Amino acid sequence: MSHALSEADPADWSDPLSITVAQRDRHILRMVEEALRSRNVRLAYQPVFPSGNPARPAFYEGLSRILDRTGRVIPAREFVSAVESRETGRILDCVTLELGFQALAANPCLRLSINMSARSIGYPRWSTTLEAGLAADRGIARRLILEITESSAMLIPDIVTVFMDGLQKRGVSFALDDFGAGFTSFRYLRDFCFDILKIDGQFVRGIAESPDDQVLTRALVSIAGHFGMLSVAESVETAADAGWLARAGVDCLQGYHLAAPSLRPARLDCDAP
Repeated sequence: MSHALSEADPADWSDPLSITVAQRDRHILRMVEEALRSRNVRLAYQPVFPSGNPARPAFYEGLSRILDRTGRVIPAREFVSAVESRETGRILDCVTLELGFQALAANPCLRLSINMSARSIGYPRWSTTLEAGLAADRGIARRLILEITESSAMLIPDIVTVFMDGLQKRGVSFALDDFGAGFTSFRYLRDFCFDILKIDGQFVRGIAESPDDQVLTRALVSIAGHFGMLSVAESVETAADAGWLARAGVDCLQGYHLAAPSLRPARLDCDAP
C-alpha cells in the first residue's frame, strides 16, 4: 500500500473519492508548509469602495497568497480549507498579520483588513505578532481591521466577543466575513458588536436578476443597519449588480467589477484610484 493510502482512514480505503480528497489535502498542506518555510507568502490588495463614490477606496483587504515552487501565485480559496484547523493555519495567520503590519507601517494613509481565524486568538505567536505591531505605532490600531468568518466566529463565540471588546477599545475594527453563509444567531450577532458586515458572495453574484437574492440581501442590509454595522457586498462582478446594490443601500462594494486583487497595486494611500 502506498504511503498516501496508509495515512487515509482505513474505513475509507474502498472509497476512491475519500482517498483522492485526502491526497489532495496532503499535497496542499505540504505546498503551504514549504511556502511558509521559504517566506513565499504575499498579500494581494483588493480595494473596497463606497457604493456612492467608487473613485476612492474606503479600505483595502489584504488577501493571503502563496507562491509554489514554480512561482505560480496560489489564491487562498485553494488552500485555506486544508490548513484552517491545523497549526499550519495558525502560522499562516501569523505571517499574514506580519505582512499587514508592514504594509500599514509603509503606507501611513492605508486602512487595511486582514483575515484571521478565531482559532488564532489563543495562539502565542499570533498574539505576540499582534501586540508588537500595535505597539510599534499607536496610530496603526485605527487603521487595522480584522476579518473573522461567520463560521469561525461561531466556533468559540464567548472567547471571540471578549477578544473583540478588548481590541475595539484600543481602536481596532472588526469585520464579520461571509455573513449569511452560516447560521449566526441574532443573540450572538448582538453580542459580537462587529463594525463591518460583509455579505457573502453567494447572495451577490447575479443579484440584479435574482428576486430571491434581492430579498435576502435587503434583509442582511437591514440587519447591518440595525446593529450599526457598515455593510459590504462581496463578489460584485457586474455593473448591473453594483447598481442594484447601491440602490438597495449597501454601504460598500468589493469585487472584480471594481478592481481585482493585486500583489503590486499602483498605490496604497488615501488618493489611490
